[in-house]
Amino acid sequence: MTHLPDPDRQPEFYQSVAIKRFVAWLFDIAFVSLLCTVAIFLTLGMGLFILALIYAVVSFIYRVVTIANGSATLGMRFMGIELRDSFGARMDTGKALAHTTGYFVSMAFPVLQIISVIMMLTSARCQGLTDAFLGTVMINQRA
Repeated sequence: MTHLPDPDRQPEFYQSVAIKRFVAWLFDIAFVSLLCTVAIFLTLGMGLFILALIYAVVSFIYRVVTIANGSATLGMRFMGIELRDSFGARMDTGKALAHTTGYFVSMAFPVLQIISVIMMLTSARCQGLTDAFLGTVMINQRA
């Protein structure tokens, strides 16, 4: 992780990142919910029977596509944060797929999500469980 900004020498890259992640997450939930509402209308309401599946698929695709094409979801972009790999590079499709899979696994097991949130709030680089496993970080975008 020597290619990433040092939290001691460059704290501005990590300032308020945990809070920004939370707000970005809320934004993304609202946006994905809107997309699912459109899908429900397009299926003339039949999609309500498989709403959880629709939500999971839409959310997964949304996260992979937006992270692969800008290293951030729309919520992250709105909050001025982005994901970087352990070399400081933007996320590509494979890394976006791995990060999204890690996110879904942690969301499937509440204890993992709790551990991830605690890690984001207490680690120097504000990394969650998936970030620590993959070596990714969320940083403030450069001005």
